[in-house]
Amino acid sequence: MSSVSHSVSSTSFFLISWLGRADINACHGHPEAGIGPVAQAMEQNNFHRLVLLNNYPPEEVSCYHKWIAKRNPDKFIDIRQASLSGPTSYEEIFQGALSVLQDLSEKYSKARLTFHLSPGTPAMAAVWIILAKTRFRAALIESSKEHGVRVVKFPFDLSAEYLPGAARQKDARLERLSAALPPLEPAFDDIIYRCNAMHRILHKARKVSMRTVPVLIEGESGTGKELLARAIHKSGPRGDEPFIAVNCGAIPLELLESELFGHVKGAFTGAHQARTGYFEAAHKGTLFLDEIGELPLAAQVKVLRALQESEIQRVGESRPVKLDIRVMAATNRDLLQEVSLGRFRADLFYRLAVAVLKLPALRNRPGDLGLLMDRLLDDINRENQDEPGFEPKRLTPSARNILLQHNWPGNVRELMNTLHRAVIWSDGQVLDAEDIKEALLPAVEGGQHQDILNMSLDSEIDLPEIIGMVAGHYIQRALEKTGGNRTKAAKLLGLNNYQTLNNWMEKYGLDLDR
Repeated sequence: MSSVSHSVSSTSFFLISWLGRADINACHGHPEAGIGPVAQAMEQNNFHRLVLLNNYPPEEVSCYHKWIAKRNPDKFIDIRQASLSGPTSYEEIFQGALSVLQDLSEKYSKARLTFHLSPGTPAMAAVWIILAKTRFRAALIESSKEHGVRVVKFPFDLSAEYLPGAARQKDARLERLSAALPPLEPAFDDIIYRCNAMHRILHKARKVSMRTVPVLIEGESGTGKELLARAIHKSGPRGDEPFIAVNCGAIPLELLESELFGHVKGAFTGAHQARTGYFEAAHKGTLFLDEIGELPLAAQVKVLRALQESEIQRVGESRPVKLDIRVMAATNRDLLQEVSLGRFRADLFYRLAVAVLKLPALRNRPGDLGLLMDRLLDDINRENQDEPGFEPKRLTPSARNILLQHNWPGNVRELMNTLHRAVIWSDGQVLDAEDIKEALLPAVEGGQHQDILNMSLDSEIDLPEIIGMVAGHYIQRALEKTGGNRTKAAKLLGLNNYQTLNNWMEKYGLDLDR
């Protein structure tokens, strides 16, 4: 149910709350209720969207919806029904809130969340605190007629692994049978996931594994593109044949043709013996062209011909060699954009893009991060168990939460390297918050927003996101320069006082507990 139908920008501010009795009373004009805690929070903060969980009868909800929508005509009001057997049923409250938050996270990955503790029962407030301290990065607020709206801080840590029902899974076997999928091959066991996005990718991957069509795997660096390609190959009809992986960006330009197609003895200076190229080595199996977007245009022409004709010609030899290969390719670039810019051949793109699988970034895989950090830490412990004096490591709840809240621009590869660094530098059996902070690499400055005042307007930009990025950058620098003194940091930034700085930090999702 919503009052306004408009799109949500990629960086928007959501207020999420249970609908309480004081809010219902407010819409009926009861003087002791005032305007109610939800309307009070909406009035004092610049939220773009209100998401209310509700267990009241439809007629009471309809009345409140009309009232709150009239007070906030430019806001999106989203009321979700949650069936509870009672207002203190922790399991039902938890499942209702978790379901809504997972749905919002999948649809609006960059939304800034605030949970309102005041409406509803103490059990509802307790669940918001647990979710904010573990699964979802969210600010917490409370409100009253006497003191207005205030940020709530809790000086303790929890870990998501202790949550009831957090790791419940669907019956995968029944699901595969109902979808007429091939049996789940052991090759896919190395891909750790729980989220719906990865479930859909693996569903498609298992189907395409039984075919021989080309596969193009897209995704940011470190998302596991080669791991997925190997699983598709291993579980298919060519699984016992060679899997040849080629890093297209690592081959020197002058050796590219020889590396791909091979050469005969004496073909060029230094060719003292014949060499089998990657294409020929993959005969009967799979050729995996990693970072295909790095291939120069001249090489793209020859790769396209080899794929079209199913044959290659070794350097220095006039007789073609017939091949039977399956080709898979991967890229961290937007190949369609590269085609439009003239940097990638359209005919080669369409040759490769028969089955396209786009791996999500780790930050867009809700629920997977905890599973991955456990598996990777187990692997690191196992690899190092024979090292002299090595003690297996485990993560404290505070360390887990730092990992859960990190953005992971380097995805699974960055997570693995971070855990490896923490294990190397730490003493004893426990990795605590300080160990993880020291192991995390500093954020790379610049990048895609380096020239922020000269961004192209040929396509849409997200001004709120840009403003938030600039604000967050300078607030963090000011806090570092002043050693965390917010009064001094506020003065450096031209803000009136530390409370104004707190408001900015809350608005842009910065850590209020630092």
